[in-house]
Amino acid sequence: HMIARGRGKIINVCSVQSELGRPNIAPYTASKGAVKMLTKGMAIDWGPHGLQVNGLGPGYFKTPLNQALVDDPAFSAWLLNRTPSRRWGDVEDLVGAAIFLASDASRFVNGHILYVDGGVTATL
Repeated sequence: HMIARGRGKIINVCSVQSELGRPNIAPYTASKGAVKMLTKGMAIDWGPHGLQVNGLGPGYFKTPLNQALVDDPAFSAWLLNRTPSRRWGDVEDLVGAAIFLASDASRFVNGHILYVDGGVTATL
């Protein structure tokens, strides 16, 4: 339907693990790296039809999935020492980035992964 309309926006959910490795999560990093490259490939293939395909790359967020890491003092200290914002992300931190990618403000953004990570990809 989007190609027929000549416009549309797709936002894939990537991760900082699309860029960064970490011990013991190779299948996860491989899958998120694949989503990153799928996003870029889709942007190349579908951009000429008026579609924009971008990715949202969350960093480390306080979610039920990450609760064990949040509760692990050693991991949490490791992360906070390497994150310029010195905190875990809250789900609300993703809202503005998602709105930007879905809005006309991003009309010339295509094939980009927008990392919302407190700066962790800048430091690791």
